[in-house]
Formats: sequence, C-alpha cells, structure tokens
Amino acid sequence: MDSLILNILTPVAIFLFIALFTLFAVYAERKIAGFVQDRLGPMETGKFGLLQTIADILKLLQKEFISPSASDKILFAVAPIIIFVAVFIGYSVVPWGPDLLPSNTHTGLFFIMAVVSIDAIGILIAGWGSNNKYSLLGSIRAIAQMISYELPVGLSLISAVMITQTLNLNEIALNQGVWADQDLYFLGFWKVNDIGGILSWNIFQAPHLLVSYAIFFIASLAECNRAPFDIPEAESELIGGFHTEYGGIRFAFLFLAEYAMMFLVAMLGVVIFLGGWNSPLPNIGAARLADWTTGPIWGVFWTLAKSLFIVAVQIWIRWTLPRFRADQLMTLCWKILIPLAFVCMAISGLWRILIML
Repeated sequence: MDSLILNILTPVAIFLFIALFTLFAVYAERKIAGFVQDRLGPMETGKFGLLQTIADILKLLQKEFISPSASDKILFAVAPIIIFVAVFIGYSVVPWGPDLLPSNTHTGLFFIMAVVSIDAIGILIAGWGSNNKYSLLGSIRAIAQMISYELPVGLSLISAVMITQTLNLNEIALNQGVWADQDLYFLGFWKVNDIGGILSWNIFQAPHLLVSYAIFFIASLAECNRAPFDIPEAESELIGGFHTEYGGIRFAFLFLAEYAMMFLVAMLGVVIFLGGWNSPLPNIGAARLADWTTGPIWGVFWTLAKSLFIVAVQIWIRWTLPRFRADQLMTLCWKILIPLAFVCMAISGLWRILIML
C-alpha cells in the first residue's frame, strides 16, 4: 500500500514542481529581459509584479476550448498532451539527491534520450492537426532542427559515458564527489577522492569533457527551441509557429512542456557534467567543506541551485543573441558541433585506454 501511495505521490510532486518552476521562470524571464533591455518588466500585478504569471495562468484556465473548423480534432487535441507527457516522463530517472530519484534504472540516460525524442512526434502532430500553413511550416522547421541537434547532444553524452562507463544517472552523479566508489583524477593525474568538490566533477576528469558540455549546452538550446534557435516559433515569420492555433489550457500544456524541457536539459547537464547533487566546495585541510555539504538535503539544494543557474544562462542568452538564419542553424550543427562531438568521443576512447587504465 505504501508503495502504491508513493507511486501516486511522486508524479504529482513532479507535476507540481514543473508548474511552480514555470510560474517562477516566466516571471524571472520577464524581469531578466527587462534588465537586459533597460526596462522594468512586470510591476503592476502584485508587489514587483509577482502575481503577473499567476494572473496569466488563471486567464488561460478560464478560456474556452476552440478548435479550428478545418483541423483534425483528435490530433489537434492529443498533440499538447503528447508533447508534455514526453518531457514529463523524462523526470522519472533524474536524481535529485543521493538515491533520491523516482526510478533508479541502469539505462537511465538511454531512457531519457528515448522518451524526450517523442516530443518531436507531438510537435509534428500539432502542426499537421492544426491544418494551418504557419503551424505546419513551424512544425517542419522544429522537426528538422530537433532531429539535427539530437546528434551532437547524443555524441556529447556518449563522450561522458565512455569516461564514466555507466548509463545509470545515479551512479554518474555519485562518482563526482567525496562519496565516489571509484578513483577520481583531476585531469587524469591528481587523485581527488578525498578533496571532492568542483575538482571531482566530470568536466575536470578529462579536459575535453568541458568542450563536450559546451556542445551539449548549445545543442540543448536548439532542442528546447530557445533563442537564438527559436526559428520554429519565429513570431516575425510564423506568428506562433506550430502552436499558432492553440489557446487556453492546451497552450498552457505547450508552455509547461517548453519550460519543463528547459529545466530537464539543464538538470541532465548538471548530473552528467557538473557534479550532480555533489557539493562544489572542496575539502581544504581541516575544513571538510565537501563532507559537511554533501548529503540528501544538501544534494537537493545543489541540484536545484546548479540547474537554476543554467536556466538563468539560457534566459540571458535568449535576450542577448539575435536569431540564427536557417542556413546558419544547420551549418553550426552539421559542420561544427557534430565534427567536434566526434573528436571528443574519439578522445574519450583514447583517454579511457591510455590514461584511466
């Protein structure tokens, strides 16, 4: 019975987190955009505009369901659910702290890459089901972009997996701190098991993994359709892209999916490359900072802090860089990121054979 209750409460807790994070992230995005553009952002609804996003979600919830008369009613209704559920399921294998994750599976990384890919099918269904040229063109752009950028994402993650020798996200996070059950070497020569902290993160286990993380971060922006890779939703060209015809609660689900995806890829990058739930503070002599700040409660704090920092960088980039043209988008992927990712993967193999064995 306890197991059944836990299995019910866990997805509810994840959904509530996604909803609260979206409310916070939308407000933060507006405020950061205001700061970057030298304006105030929301100020009228609540103190400092804090209630603005709550007012927006209440407005969406009160809107009636409207389906275009020429649309495919079933596909039009199902698409937002598929898009959101694909991202939502991805949270089931990501560790928030030591052994604190919904499902501890040995193929966690493979699973998350597989289920998140279903997102592309939902976007295509949304564009096709809307029976709208803007929506269809936006969905085709999105599919081309997402399929292309899944390659550098996958290759950069393989580079890390070749070093860690596991697809279990909980084990990958564990072996980046003072609780590691295997030897950790800073840049391959300095054993740092007792020191821990930032020195034991994967990006410092092998120098090329820093490049792999940069590739992952850039490609994950494209996977989320975030600026400067927001061609599928380019308002100046496609009105609203694949979700042009959506409103009310259906649009809210698409909105939730976008921000849930932002946090998910940020958290995945943190787990694979940036120490996961491990403390960034090292042990320095008698000051056992890593020992003191590593544990279940600290683990959740560090995971949230690191992931939210990456989300803030994603927002900052959106309001700093102009949108790429389609040819620039594909050139960056196929001529720069993918070759670099292959080089990093080859270096991982050599590093594992020559340095780590």
